[in-house]
Amino acid sequence: MTTQAHHTDHELIEAAAHVARTRCRGDNHTVAAAARARDGRIVTAVNAYHFTGGPCAELVLIGTAAAQGVYELDTIVAVGDRDRGVIPPCGRCRQVLLDYFPTLKVIVGNHDRARTVPIPDLLPESYVWADHQLDAE
Repeated sequence: MTTQAHHTDHELIEAAAHVARTRCRGDNHTVAAAARARDGRIVTAVNAYHFTGGPCAELVLIGTAAAQGVYELDTIVAVGDRDRGVIPPCGRCRQVLLDYFPTLKVIVGNHDRARTVPIPDLLPESYVWADHQLDAE
């Protein structure tokens, strides 16, 4: 993996951390995500844990962003409750984020090791859904 570091958006990390501290309660909501839209707006969301496999905060954020008219995201981060810090996206989220936003940057690492990397770097040799769709005739 050739990870190219980008400027780390500490304001975005703090936005997610604030939501994790103030909105995550109990076992149902344990992770918050924040993303910066291309127009500068910040969108936040929390996961919806359920024993059947509820959606991660990053996936809830995609729907929340769309409901607010945000369809282009620049950078995303997830932060755990109870001061667990930045949490990297799971495999499913990495694939979905790549498919929705192939130029998205993701904040990974914690504290002084936080860095921003392009989503394709988190899925080397990845399957890109759009590349395998047949053109409509």
